[in-house]
Amino acid sequence: MQTAFRHRLIDALPFWLSLGMVPLVVLAARQGGWWFTLLPIYAWYLTTFLDVLMGLNTENPDPQTPEAHLFWYRAITILWFPLQAAMIFGAIWYATRSDLGGWEKLGLFFGIGTASGTIGMVYAHELLHQKTAVERWMGDLLLASTLYSHFRTEHLLVHHSWVATPRDAVSARYNEGFFRYFLRVLIECPASAWRAETRRLARAGRAPTDARNPFWRYGALQLLMLALALVLGGWQGLLLFLWQAFIAIWQLELTNYVAHYGLTRRHLGDGRYEHVLPRHSWNSAHTATNWLLINLQRHSDHHYKPDRRFPLLQTYPEEEAPQLPMGYPAMTFLAMIPPLWRRRMNPRVRAWRRQFYPDVTDWKPYNRAENPMPRSAL
Repeated sequence: MQTAFRHRLIDALPFWLSLGMVPLVVLAARQGGWWFTLLPIYAWYLTTFLDVLMGLNTENPDPQTPEAHLFWYRAITILWFPLQAAMIFGAIWYATRSDLGGWEKLGLFFGIGTASGTIGMVYAHELLHQKTAVERWMGDLLLASTLYSHFRTEHLLVHHSWVATPRDAVSARYNEGFFRYFLRVLIECPASAWRAETRRLARAGRAPTDARNPFWRYGALQLLMLALALVLGGWQGLLLFLWQAFIAIWQLELTNYVAHYGLTRRHLGDGRYEHVLPRHSWNSAHTATNWLLINLQRHSDHHYKPDRRFPLLQTYPEEEAPQLPMGYPAMTFLAMIPPLWRRRMNPRVRAWRRQFYPDVTDWKPYNRAENPMPRSAL
């Protein structure tokens, strides 16, 4: 059902749920102890509980809504980098000068990593798809603050082109556990992103060392973040920065794992695949977690229309796109227990195959974690 789009500040405020993380970081830093657990409780469990109370939101806004009406929705994504930087580097400065114990510091930066992963990575994903220089720079800075800058190239040039195929490392294979998947993407994605950029430069007659290669910018921004952590907190500050970055990356890849697990596009032969359709992403219409994750769970529409801003993303019925039983935060928790994940999700994948591809009888080529095509084709 399509509804009129509401563009007042009060209408956009539910998508500003992320701001609740900021005072929780301050509280965890000042109080120490187990106060850091409030951050994952807020991001993962409170929103999941609200999902149970509020149910699903299946309304679709008018996708032709003018850009001018999206100001208050866009504002939170642009404002988030200064807030995240203040949380990370302010906490490094404070923690390395406080009487917090070692485990309390690790807990604090686990909580901050929860914020930079659950919120920052999702906002970076939204920003890197936009055309304005300010938004793209904010996206680059967010990724650099978690040492994952290559994600921009990998996501735009590889993932969106090859999602739900063996050529996309980020599309989790059927029956592939999260921990195997996580190790694989950490190894494969930086190299895949580099190859994508070198191919792009080669088409323009430029060498990989050309100044237009964004990897130079990625490296400079990440070195700047590392240097700032070192200056503010010494070697301890640097290690705490690395810890929050790892937690953020873990959160991002958990979400990636859930979003496409076991879903595949039909192979048409000669390395070609069918066009990306709504059926090739897992969706969730749960209300509160879509507020927190700025509609990331309307993932099918994002892949179908990658340039559509998050307030205008559409949701689909089960006849068109597969639906998850819970929001992404709850599903990522389940993904960390592979036997439970397989028990819950493998039957859903098999049902999806029967629904959309009843004529495919041999799924072995689609299940393979390795790439079936020669490396020269990548």
